[in-house]
Amino acid sequence: MHIAIAGNIGSGKTTLTRMLAKHYGWTPRFEAVDYNPYLDDYYKDIARWSFNLEVFFLRQRFRDLLDIRRSTDTVVQDRSIYEGVYVFTATNRAMGNLSERDYTTYMELFESMMSVVHYPDLMVYLRASVPHLVANIQRRGRSCEQSMQIEYLTNLNDRYEDFIFHKYGGKVLVIDVDDRDFEHNPSCFAEMVDQIDTALGLGALPFAP
Repeated sequence: MHIAIAGNIGSGKTTLTRMLAKHYGWTPRFEAVDYNPYLDDYYKDIARWSFNLEVFFLRQRFRDLLDIRRSTDTVVQDRSIYEGVYVFTATNRAMGNLSERDYTTYMELFESMMSVVHYPDLMVYLRASVPHLVANIQRRGRSCEQSMQIEYLTNLNDRYEDFIFHKYGGKVLVIDVDDRDFEHNPSCFAEMVDQIDTALGLGALPFAP
């Protein structure tokens, strides 16, 4: 089984992925952030490095999907290939950071990849407002994210809404996280686990924070 955790930068995807893996005994699959060779350059000059960054993520996420398909474990994944395409790449294109030539090449690569994979069994979308995202980004203090513009985060949020409600064809569970400190509040996490159990048809399972 394959569960994907979706959400904007700072929404809590990595934290929830780690917590769900521990709770259920699932295998976590984390996004390639810390060792992406283009990330620092991208935040300094988005237009120059967008294509390089997006292709790197596309390659990594496709390799992850192939590994997940071959695995006999239940895998919980921090961000999916679909978000990379319909949210981040689409945002860069809309903001003029990705040329039509590069975008066409990128989409041809993506469409070829999609011929051999399928949707996750469930996508959990962590829905958050921009102020909530900004507060989380500042709190975790990654140096490469501190110069991120509000306009960029806002555009990403708009794309996420369009992606989840109009473009994605798989099964989705939407969870609003603005007022849910699920990392530090066991009852909040328990509520989210109940929602996931229901969405997956698992029934009532014992909860251990």
